[in-house]
Amino acid sequence: QVQLVESGGGLVQAGDSLRLSCAASGRSFSDYGMGWFRQAPGKERKFVAGINQSGGGPEYADSVKGRFTISRDDAKNTVYLQMSSLKPEDTAVYFCAAYLGFGVPKYPTTYDFWGQGTQVAVAS
Repeated sequence: QVQLVESGGGLVQAGDSLRLSCAASGRSFSDYGMGWFRQAPGKERKFVAGINQSGGGPEYADSVKGRFTISRDDAKNTVYLQMSSLKPEDTAVYFCAAYLGFGVPKYPTTYDFWGQGTQVAVAS
């Protein structure tokens, strides 16, 4: 069992940067690959970025490539999502999630544990 708590969301202007954090507790954090998803009102939850257990193979959605960076610090049991050049279309609730397995899955159903989400709003 892993408990995940996101933080760092807020209201920013277009072009600003924001860093989300996801703190994990419970079973060994290093056993899990981690992902970030987002969900806008009335829309399905979509993959944003993912990183495997060893910190390698980061994957990104096309819409955030070059602007977002995922990283993890196993000493702090935390995964981060650094977001820059934010756009209004990045507005959503952002969730972190953990999975056991290989690769970097992009489907929500593959993930085993979820945080409660943190709101990001980007004003134009």
